[in-house]
Amino acid sequence: MRTQTAEHLEVHVTEPGRLYELLDDAEAALRQIARPQCFAGILVTRHDPSRYTLALSTTVPYGETREQILS
Repeated sequence: MRTQTAEHLEVHVTEPGRLYELLDDAEAALRQIARPQCFAGILVTRHDPSRYTLALSTTVPYGETREQILS
């Protein structure tokens, strides 16, 4: 399941086998938003094993994806 705003997506994983598929889909959607202006990379935050937030971030260079894990 995915919730979203224009520059932010939240992924809730209910089937562990789909984790990478859901993250890849969310990342691709954000890349489409960032592409026209080449203004931000993607920051993936792992809140717990079933909840992730992906957001466009100017602290991440355009074209890159970085991960942070909240404890």
